[in-house]
Amino acid sequence: SYPEINYGNGAKWIKNLTQGRLSNFLGGHFADVNLSSKLFVHRLDGPGVVDLQVWSAPGLTKPLFAEALRQKFRPAKKGESFGPSCTNHWWKVKMTIPSSWKEYERVQLEFDPDCEAMIFSTDGVPLQGITGGYGGDRRVEHIIPREAVLRGIYEVVIESSCNGMFGVPWNGDTIAPPDMNRYFKLASADLVVPNQEAWRLMWDFNTLRELVDTLPGNSPLQNKALVTANAIMNAFTTGDDDNIKQMRAIAEDVFGKGWEAKGPGIYDEGARKAQVVGISYCHIDTAWLWPYAVTQQKTARSWSTQIDLMGRYPEHRFACSQAQQFKWLEQQYPPLFEKLKRKVASGQFHLIGGAWVENDGNLPSGEALVRQFLYGQRYFQSRFGKRCETAWLPDSFGLTAAYPQLIRDSDGTQVLCHMTPVGKSPRHNLESNNTALLVFGNGDGGGGALPKMLENLRRIRAVTNNHRELPPVSMGSTVEQFFEDIERDSKGGRSLPVWRGELYLERVATLATICQPASSDYVYPKKSIDDCWEKVLLNQLLPGSAIGMVYDDAERLYSEVRRDCQKMLDEVFGVLLTAPSTACGDSVLAGKPSGFLALNLTPFSRQEVVEVPLTGDGALPSFPTVIQRSLDGKRGYALIECEEDGICNRETSVHDECLSASVSVESVSSNNFILRTPVIKMIVCEGRITSIYDLVLKRELIEEGKTGGLVIFEDRPNYWDAWDVEIHHLEARTPLAFSSFRVVAQGPLRATIEARVKYGQSDIKVMISMDGIPATRQHDSRPLIKFDAEVDWHEKHKFLKFELPLNINNTVATYECQFGFVQRPTYKNTTLDAAKFEVCGHKYADFSEFGYGVAILSESKYGFACEGNVLRISLLRAATAPDADQDQGLHEFSWAVMPHVGSFLESDVPRAACLFNSPLHVRAIPRGAGTAEPFVRKFPFSLHGARNVFLETVKRGEDDDFESPTAKKTVVLRLYEAFGGYGRTELRISRNVHVLAAYTTNLLEDTKAELAISRDIREDGASTLDLEFRGFEVKTVKLVLADDERSRAKHSK
Repeated sequence: SYPEINYGNGAKWIKNLTQGRLSNFLGGHFADVNLSSKLFVHRLDGPGVVDLQVWSAPGLTKPLFAEALRQKFRPAKKGESFGPSCTNHWWKVKMTIPSSWKEYERVQLEFDPDCEAMIFSTDGVPLQGITGGYGGDRRVEHIIPREAVLRGIYEVVIESSCNGMFGVPWNGDTIAPPDMNRYFKLASADLVVPNQEAWRLMWDFNTLRELVDTLPGNSPLQNKALVTANAIMNAFTTGDDDNIKQMRAIAEDVFGKGWEAKGPGIYDEGARKAQVVGISYCHIDTAWLWPYAVTQQKTARSWSTQIDLMGRYPEHRFACSQAQQFKWLEQQYPPLFEKLKRKVASGQFHLIGGAWVENDGNLPSGEALVRQFLYGQRYFQSRFGKRCETAWLPDSFGLTAAYPQLIRDSDGTQVLCHMTPVGKSPRHNLESNNTALLVFGNGDGGGGALPKMLENLRRIRAVTNNHRELPPVSMGSTVEQFFEDIERDSKGGRSLPVWRGELYLERVATLATICQPASSDYVYPKKSIDDCWEKVLLNQLLPGSAIGMVYDDAERLYSEVRRDCQKMLDEVFGVLLTAPSTACGDSVLAGKPSGFLALNLTPFSRQEVVEVPLTGDGALPSFPTVIQRSLDGKRGYALIECEEDGICNRETSVHDECLSASVSVESVSSNNFILRTPVIKMIVCEGRITSIYDLVLKRELIEEGKTGGLVIFEDRPNYWDAWDVEIHHLEARTPLAFSSFRVVAQGPLRATIEARVKYGQSDIKVMISMDGIPATRQHDSRPLIKFDAEVDWHEKHKFLKFELPLNINNTVATYECQFGFVQRPTYKNTTLDAAKFEVCGHKYADFSEFGYGVAILSESKYGFACEGNVLRISLLRAATAPDADQDQGLHEFSWAVMPHVGSFLESDVPRAACLFNSPLHVRAIPRGAGTAEPFVRKFPFSLHGARNVFLETVKRGEDDDFESPTAKKTVVLRLYEAFGGYGRTELRISRNVHVLAAYTTNLLEDTKAELAISRDIREDGASTLDLEFRGFEVKTVKLVLADDERSRAKHSK
């Protein structure tokens, strides 16, 4: 019966003090008397137990296993320091294991070089990665195989690399520039016996503590976990085997009796359907705070570790993306690659993403995004016999609105998108679906899952098998199965919310293979093109937030691409022209050429003023088409007329009446100039643009009382220096006024003034030009105002932009993205509106109203903004972290201002932007070389009927036989609708190209449907295909061509 008197105090606690007590059970001030003191039974080191030899690779070289083992090693010992940063050191480690240790469950090598490392078998097979130091990603233990413990001798080879998981930041701040003179101390090289039951108790306790810290306060499970953890601490006495067994039994009050004996079978009990699906992953930035060479090592370390864990945790599944990293592994670590292939076949190692790298989602062109999937999926198919079914971009700084279509077209499935809730309150769209993907493991710098993570998940599942306050977690399934469950439960996605918006090399080589003369032995350079594309795709993960070493690598790779592409272009010209020719670059021509030819790589007709170098005496060539020269006599100007679908075009004579109505420059004073054509006039006054005036419509485009030009903003983000542009940077603005001018060219084809300004430590020179011809051949097109800048930039935390305050009013501005455009508000009604103050755009940004608009065209800059009526393009930044010298030095870039009649949808802006980004390839024909006529003048593919459909890409089919010019060929055309509406176009194929069949395909060039081919036998004998497009649709067409013998037989008839 209930006592009448109670002399005690009862079980009342002070909860926050009890909860705070839990931190004293492991480590900290009481580490010598708490559980941490019981984690190891034995520890030995030194000669005779762990014998060490080392060889240090010279400089920053990264020799592979076989080369390293050929070197001369020296004796080494624990406590030595190695460096400097990013150097590599190879160890031979021989362990002698005491015979008395055979009785223990596990014996380990603890190797802590305070940096990253990888353990190899003596025959060169990577076994696992090492992460030294005492961070949360610490992984320094290597389990010695049981047979080696019984034998008493064990040997391994270790490569240590002098960098941490996140590089070598000089002051400890992750994003600080690297300290290239850092040394790392070998903190341990010990033979140890862990107390496995003590480690399991530690994992028990950590899970209980996480329940206490994570669950809502005062819930039943939180209180039970706290009571249980507190009871474990009270039960800790001697820490011997019996005491540890007693404490582990207490933990079963939360986990359930006998839970551990079930092993991975714990996931088979409890709820039939899990709300959280766990899969391991380690995001490895292909370059960030480390260069590509370090990424290659990180990949092998991380993946070998995950394969090792699969042997101990059968439920463990590891997802991995980025074909480039697989290719590096295949090339540099073949034995590990073979192990990986076996794990892919067994279903434990999952291929995801399908792209070449986890690329930036904003800057790459539409075709480059296609190639990411094309090259990535073809690699996975060729090596593993399967493609990836899930697109995977967990760390991209923005996702283009073009992605859903590209993803869907590349694998034929509906796109479902999931944003994992880890680290956030999972509150979004719970009314539609209450499942989530738990993607766990150390990432960015690699690593992946740790044993403690997999142990914790087993315990969490045990908890949910007995309690209902946590969502149950499952292990062992794939990402694809997770999405299949969502698709089924959401009735094919119908119950899910929808989010709209954004979250040219082969053309000429293909032409040469189609149109080459019978005497030519030209072969399509597929391998060279693939090599170039792979280098470009690799570098498309760099949005500007990596260390300087990464950009050194990128510049080297881009230089190789430029060199190889120019070589391929020169080879093509040798095929297409009947006589030799040379590129018209900046150097003076050796002699007066007999003429010029220009190659137009766009599908558009065009008229263009081209600059050509003059002979050493500055004299104009003897032919009449170079009719203007610069005032310094170094450059001549000629007019190139490219007819519809023209490929190779000669310079054009200009009539006197055209010259009189062309462009001129008027110097009103030393810093006041007027550039004028018959339709557009621009005034530069006191170093600023004060007027852009349409002479035909009598319309001023600059807001009254305002000026346009260069402007400097203070650029000091709250933390992420090279990543973020904060809205408050717009509050500190300094307009720049040009201080000196000179006239460079006076017309009649081109008028140019050179403008200079010095700001801080930087020198800025801009050539401002206007040509006497319109931007495109559209009937009401206006001339471009071009700005060619040369900037010697030496600022810090400054942002250089160009802006125009326009006499235009609209609530949105238009920015090109991949295969289309997006529109962003020009106002700040809401915080979401205000957050869109800086916009990623590709070739143009347009601000229009009914009747008129102005666009800024860009050939290499991707940041734009339209604030109210002020249209801007971002030109240069100057962050100092993680690259202390970001953007420092000499830059050359161009942009253009394009006035246009009509709103954006009525304009020729997309066409003009394509032309601005694809200058003519001008070739000089040396005297005495004969008549350099092209074998073909017209492009074999042309579009008719819809001005909103563009031909983006012409390439050879991926599955062609490229070894022989007489083998059957396929040509792939990629087209898209550019204005966001319906389009119906006729694709005409020249009679010189005999098409056997035509198909629409997906982006991976798998056939979707056959197209009907019409033959125009009454006129030019062309073949035609009728194509329909919805807004922004990308369509891929594959043409199967007749072999050369059949084609020649047809032509002879």
